[in-house]
Amino acid sequence: MNAEQVATLRALLAPTGWLDRTSQFASALRRSARTPHGLLLVGTADDEPWHMTAHLADESRLAGIPELEPTLIRWAPPPGAPGHLSVGLDRLRAASRSETLLVVSGQLAPAELLERVSDVRRLGATVFALDRGDPDLDGIAHEALPVPEAEAPVSFDAAQHLISAAATDGQVPGRAARPAGDRASRLPRGPRFPPSAPEPGLRGRLARLLDTVTGTQPE
Repeated sequence: MNAEQVATLRALLAPTGWLDRTSQFASALRRSARTPHGLLLVGTADDEPWHMTAHLADESRLAGIPELEPTLIRWAPPPGAPGHLSVGLDRLRAASRSETLLVVSGQLAPAELLERVSDVRRLGATVFALDRGDPDLDGIAHEALPVPEAEAPVSFDAAQHLISAAATDGQVPGRAARPAGDRASRLPRGPRFPPSAPEPGLRGRLARLLDTVTGTQPE
């Protein structure tokens, strides 16, 4: 990420408060994750948080923070899936007070998910929620970051990038803490997606910039 892109990202996000909001959420997540494999990630049955899991895994390895190495919880792992992709919902029943559950949901959480998240909270685990603005899910979570589709200046995917990067800010040896946008160049290159229609205004400019610096734009 070059100096011009850094300046542009800062200029676009600074007035919105979203660098601060994502950084605060990420810092709370880092403080809560205290045991290796104790950061559990879950989404809905048809939208599992693959990208968030991958980004946090890479960031935790880079920073040497095993507590942030996430465990992806899947609704129906297929037989023969690799170990890290075969953790089912039963894992939530074993959640403990020293563990953290991060719910990543771009849609309203279905009743079954809300019930399971509520059970995890009753077991004493700390619950975080990243969603589009889900009052039921946010009401269960200890910490919530709503990203309203019509109001937030960043997309739901971009918020996940910012949180993952900010979660280890200042933890890499020899590297000072920086705004989340400064570290976007270190994010892993994701799969290629077909181009979508550009969004107007600030949000559209942010989406295009983040696509450029994270390598997710189509070739």
